[in-house]
Amino acid sequence: MARSLSMRTSTRKKAPSTIRTYKSALNFLNYWTDYEKMARVGYNTANFNLARMNRLLSGVGNPHKGFRSVHIAGTKGKGSTATMLASMLINCGLKVGLYTSPHLIDVRERIQINGEMISESDLTRIMAKIAQAVKKLGKDEPTYFEILTTAAFLCFAEKKVDLAIVEAGVGGRLDSTNVVKPEVCAITSISIDHVYQLGDSLAKIAEEKAGILKSGIPAVSAPQPNEVRQAIQRVADKVKAPLRFTGQDIEFSFRFESTRALGPHNRVSLTTSSSRFEHLPVPLLGDHQAINCGLALSIMAILKERGLEIEDQAAIEGLSKARLPGRMEIVHDNPRILVDGAHNAASVEALMRAIGQNIPYDSMVVIFGCQADKDVSGMLGHIRLGADKVIFTAAGSPRAMDPVELAAEYTERTGKMAQVAETLEDALDIAERAVTREDIICITGSFYLVGHAKKVVDKRYDTVVDALV
Repeated sequence: MARSLSMRTSTRKKAPSTIRTYKSALNFLNYWTDYEKMARVGYNTANFNLARMNRLLSGVGNPHKGFRSVHIAGTKGKGSTATMLASMLINCGLKVGLYTSPHLIDVRERIQINGEMISESDLTRIMAKIAQAVKKLGKDEPTYFEILTTAAFLCFAEKKVDLAIVEAGVGGRLDSTNVVKPEVCAITSISIDHVYQLGDSLAKIAEEKAGILKSGIPAVSAPQPNEVRQAIQRVADKVKAPLRFTGQDIEFSFRFESTRALGPHNRVSLTTSSSRFEHLPVPLLGDHQAINCGLALSIMAILKERGLEIEDQAAIEGLSKARLPGRMEIVHDNPRILVDGAHNAASVEALMRAIGQNIPYDSMVVIFGCQADKDVSGMLGHIRLGADKVIFTAAGSPRAMDPVELAAEYTERTGKMAQVAETLEDALDIAERAVTREDIICITGSFYLVGHAKKVVDKRYDTVVDALV
């Protein structure tokens, strides 16, 4: 039986009572239980409690009822879809809030308006307001994610955004974000992840993700395997949510090409009753990003149908400006170092394919670290298809898998040798000695590792290239 939050936290000191500085605001936030840092968390109403979330929101004036929103759930591609959608809408002149997770370096990355992170002063003031509401919850203590979600909603309401794009955390049905009544619900690609919480089959995971669907609210999904598509459709039928799939109910296609102006890239075409987009370049690399782009365009078309002022040409121009740190991002050019937050088997497979398709190199060294609760075998199987050399290191979180165990499993699975580095700095030392200018170092397996890598690279080298390939 899962212990309650109050039982888990009863031996800790009290949360900071006074919030006047940004540091005290962060101390307050970090005091609360953070499931992102825990290996095994029961997916139940003791730990993921929408009633508690609603009480917390009520204590700060129900800010989630003060703005229009889009709600996005799924296994992979949520952040990419949300970012491309936000870029298009911002260029149409809308004031757009964006709530995503996790962050790479600064927690304020999670809460943005028109591409700008929430200010330290605003986050401090908002945390002070939330702290007063938390006192009224008594022993039913909120979580880190509930606090941060409430902060995002307060920020969006106070700044009077025209639309907030809200990314779900784990799952969907019990996720803290599942209190909004959105204009559109969207489901990105579903694959195996968070098995302990969501289930050990694609259908079970899909049903949990589809828990964000609501009666009468338009829903759209990326193309899905048949098992997943049927599961999402069952949920949609049950709650009476009109559901469409790109590539099935919405005409959608993409193709890979290479031009002198753009280099290797994908182009997408999509047609709905309100919009027609033909051969648009996808700003993020990889076939998986073409699928995410198709979903973002579908969401935008539905928003247009629901009365938002969207001009297609402005949206197209906005799409070209979309950038997403930590996904296929080159952070240094000599040696070439690429970071990507791929953290499950499907994402690692997509990453290896995207690198091979878009980036010329002679040899690739992969520095890899992941969380112990992931599909490690699946991730390792895909790494071997792209890596010429693998160096395992710790992912930098409390639930990171031992790199020695990773190396042993990799050798057992593939018959290939691998090296182990105690720290990322040590791993980079080894990688640097193994590569030439024509080679590439890829750091992946965890957003924690990627965030740490960006800090390490920034300190290590004089020249940093902070852009997508």
